[in-house]
Amino acid sequence: MKRLLLIALALASITTFRLAAADAPKVNTLTPDEKAAGWKLLFDGKDLTGWHNFKREGVLPGWQVKDGALVCVDPHNAGDIVTVGKFDWFELQLDYNISEGGNSGIMFHVTDQGGSAWATGPEIQLEDNAKAADTQRCGWLYALYQPPTDSKTGKPLDATKPAGEWNRIRILITPEKCVHEINGVKYFDYVLGSEDFNSRVAKSKFGKMPLFAKSNTGFIALQGDHGQVSFRNIKIRPIERKN
Repeated sequence: MKRLLLIALALASITTFRLAAADAPKVNTLTPDEKAAGWKLLFDGKDLTGWHNFKREGVLPGWQVKDGALVCVDPHNAGDIVTVGKFDWFELQLDYNISEGGNSGIMFHVTDQGGSAWATGPEIQLEDNAKAADTQRCGWLYALYQPPTDSKTGKPLDATKPAGEWNRIRILITPEKCVHEINGVKYFDYVLGSEDFNSRVAKSKFGKMPLFAKSNTGFIALQGDHGQVSFRNIKIRPIERKN
């Protein structure tokens, strides 16, 4: 009797696991509701269609598709990659998994006029906060904005999971307000081209770059020259500006 009970419990556990797996969101896909809301996939989990290296054709071999993820496997032969299409105002969501000590970034409004992607496009920092050498932390707008101090730690708010785990980032870019979120936690907001924004740019290294943050449209770029990093579920919802 006891043996039969153990077998029944084991079968029930297997069934529960299978049902949970079936109900889990599929990677690199859009739900019917997301499609209806205007979301578009920027990566299908199968190939590098829709991406190319900054100011050159094709994608260097340091970028590969592995297990449904877009992976920078060799930062010495990867470089920054950008979307084929340009975007002005949008909501961007993606999952990233940074290596130990890794450093990467997401840039937007990138144009071909700059000598590098970050010479025109503001960068959302991605890194292993525990071991990366750069003092700019994950989710910050590089050298411009950082989250408020967490009263529990006395340090800037940090909602990231450890290196090797998947994190979700959400970026909203509109004329009225831009927002950064990590794992559902809002870090801060800002307004592109505002007096505060321009003042911060002028005081940073970007103040010497005449094309930085001057375009309201451009490519989205993923940084691939600072460390190993993986991306998946890269989706974007273009936002039409109301007149």
